[in-house]
Amino acid sequence: MRSGTLTITLACGGALAYTISKIDLALRERIGMPGFPAPPSSYEDIPNVAAAQLGNAALGFVLVLLTAALFRPPKHTLTRRLLLGANWLGVAMVGAGVVGFTLRATGLAPALGEPASGAAAWISLTVGAVWTVSWALASHGARRTPSV
Repeated sequence: MRSGTLTITLACGGALAYTISKIDLALRERIGMPGFPAPPSSYEDIPNVAAAQLGNAALGFVLVLLTAALFRPPKHTLTRRLLLGANWLGVAMVGAGVVGFTLRATGLAPALGEPASGAAAWISLTVGAVWTVSWALASHGARRTPSV
């Protein structure tokens, strides 16, 4: 078993948790993240909330697949670099989201919305932080360890 199996599994779990949360929000026709509701004015810009959230869920599933590809990265150098580049781009985007939502949750960036008011927000942030760190470690490990 490769040493990166745990980090890849955790990263896939983070992407899967995101996907499931977006499906839940689509079913409830809500915008935002668990624990971070969007302001009512946000609904004016999105004519079909359920479809938008299902699109986000589809993106989350693509991230599951992209991360799972790290279990056995391609041997071909260009393909491997493209896979790793896409994974690192994902790490950066999710990490930026975690930072932004952390700033919102703590009230350090009031322009981003109301601070966190319940456990769901802190659970979402914890999942996001574990997802980001494990995904970064998995991507780094895949760079160093060629597939067999």
